[in-house]
This record gives sequence, structure tokens and C-alpha cells, in this order.
Amino acid sequence: MNANRVRIIGGLYRSRFLRFPARPGLRPSPDRVRETLFNWLGQELDGCECCDLFAGSGALGFEAASRGARRVVMVEQDARVFQALEANAELLGCEAVVELRRCNALEFVREAHRAFDVVFLDPPFDSGLLARIAPELSRLVRRGGMAYVESPNGIELEPPWQLHRRGTAGQVTYQLFTHGHH
Repeated sequence: MNANRVRIIGGLYRSRFLRFPARPGLRPSPDRVRETLFNWLGQELDGCECCDLFAGSGALGFEAASRGARRVVMVEQDARVFQALEANAELLGCEAVVELRRCNALEFVREAHRAFDVVFLDPPFDSGLLARIAPELSRLVRRGGMAYVESPNGIELEPPWQLHRRGTAGQVTYQLFTHGHH
């Protein structure tokens, strides 16, 4: 397997490959984890607005777009990785659905003027960013919406967040939380 590409596993862009540069801390969600996540979410995301807060390879955001999300905002700070996201959006022809934002994820969360149905949080594991963003997460997710988190050991979120599902794969713990009642 090529370490700098990842395959979209379902929906409109199924079996298409995303290419991305090698960068420290950039580790796409494995196929099996993404497949489980989208089974949890339901295969279709028709009409949903999603945010991929640490877009990286774009695997989660493009997977959401592939499965019918109405809008996917992908946030990435690294210039080379951002260029790869632009190239992949153009290659897939999904520029009308995918909104790319080159900025710091913490700033994006603090300045967000809208909430999403689903937010994907998969920051570099050693960055400490998850602990800094978790308290702000309720501003970013609509009531009844969901937050997906990948981390080394799992996290706990304070109410009104409720753990919906949890799994592990190798060194990754992945969790899906609901904001209030789902």
C-alpha cells in the first residue's frame, strides 16, 4: 500500500484515491475504522453539514461528501497538505460541496458562526489539541448532532455530550458522541 494515498470506501467517489504529502502527525483513518464510523452514522449523510476539523489527507471529509453530505468544511493549517486537499477536491469534482479553509483549527472553532450536524476530530495525537478543543465543541455541533473523535486512549466529554459508540483498532481509539439526544 502506498503510504501517501488513501481510498474512499463508499458512496459517489467509492474506490477513488486521495493523494497527500507525507507530514509529521498526518495519519489517515484506516479503511476499517472509516467503514465502522460510516456504519454508525448511517451510510447516507444526505443533507448533513459536516466539518473535518483536522482534515489532513481528507479521508473523513471526502468520505462524507461521497456519501451525500450537503456541505463539508475541511480545515487544514499546513500549506502543502492544503494544496493536496484542493487538488483532490478538483479531481473528484466536489468543489460545490467541499469548502476548504486554510487556518488553525482552534481559531476556526472560536470564530465559528455556524454549527454542524457532524464534526470529525482527528488531530495529531501528540499535539494536545483535542483537550483544548473539547470544551468548545458544543458551539460547533448542533443539538442532536454528533462528534467523531480519534485519539490514542479515548476521551470523555462533559454533558450534554453522550458516548454513542466506541471502538479500537491498533493504536487508535475512536468514539462517536451525540450532542444531547440523537
